[in-house]
Amino acid sequence: MRSVTLGQSNIQVPNVVAGMMRIEDLSDDDIRALYDRCREVGVDFFDHADLYGSSRHACERRFTEALKLTASERDEITLQTKTGIVADDWHFDHSYEHIVASAEQSLEALGTDRIDVLLLHRPDALVEPDEVARAFDHLESSGKVRAFGVSNHTPRQIDLLKTAVTQPLVANQVQLSITHSTIIAQGLASNMAGEDDSITRDGGGLVDYSRINGITLQAWSPFQKGFFDGVIFGAEEYPELNAKLDELAAKYSVTPTAIATAWITRHPAGMQVVLGTTNPQRVADAAEGSDIPLTRGEWYGLIQAAGHKVP
Repeated sequence: MRSVTLGQSNIQVPNVVAGMMRIEDLSDDDIRALYDRCREVGVDFFDHADLYGSSRHACERRFTEALKLTASERDEITLQTKTGIVADDWHFDHSYEHIVASAEQSLEALGTDRIDVLLLHRPDALVEPDEVARAFDHLESSGKVRAFGVSNHTPRQIDLLKTAVTQPLVANQVQLSITHSTIIAQGLASNMAGEDDSITRDGGGLVDYSRINGITLQAWSPFQKGFFDGVIFGAEEYPELNAKLDELAAKYSVTPTAIATAWITRHPAGMQVVLGTTNPQRVADAAEGSDIPLTRGEWYGLIQAAGHKVP
């Protein structure tokens, strides 16, 4: 399992992350089996959010109830959680009061004295950067949060936060897969009139911005075709891509899941792949892609097979 440095922090983390958004209905034994398999293959980074589950903090609580980690086990893993989405009258809230209250509730739900990484889950159009800064300062100075980041934010939204926030924003969790890869493809198709991928939608080169500013990109839904509309594997609309995945899987003696993971981890930005599976074997399959050395030709061949323009 290859490790990367999380943003500008000194935190070393695996480039494959276990997402916990679907564990609420699993038995204690199933959650432990999933956790144990993650640890066996080198995945010791676990991603949560206050929103995950049928009620606020529900998946965080199930994680704690099922695992009952000892203090030494807790020290061996990285716990990340997110805040900012309010399900009631669906809206976003980056106020001081909401961030602090949610983080403290996550600490209780996770049964821990500190959150390793806290992300703002989605941009809040009504954000006041001074409020975010005050919340981050309080959580950092009290030892409740070690590092901070964002999710689904554009470069300009990050710049706005940085007008007040003094802590490094170490991560930005964004949707990315071989097919859902506009944040990469738009750089390839730039200056090509009439090409959809040439349109800049994220405020100006999110991937390049993240590399310049030392922000780790975390890829959520790494195997989805688009926004929660099914996985790429075996998808009828992507026969060329699946043929390429199968070809490379055979070459490297792994599964297509590993190759789809490797397409993301091969990028020099040092990205993390956030898995959403509750199947221990799929975690192991993905982990095998952590350090597969795809050639440039193979990497470009996959994005072309996904339908993106490589001029």
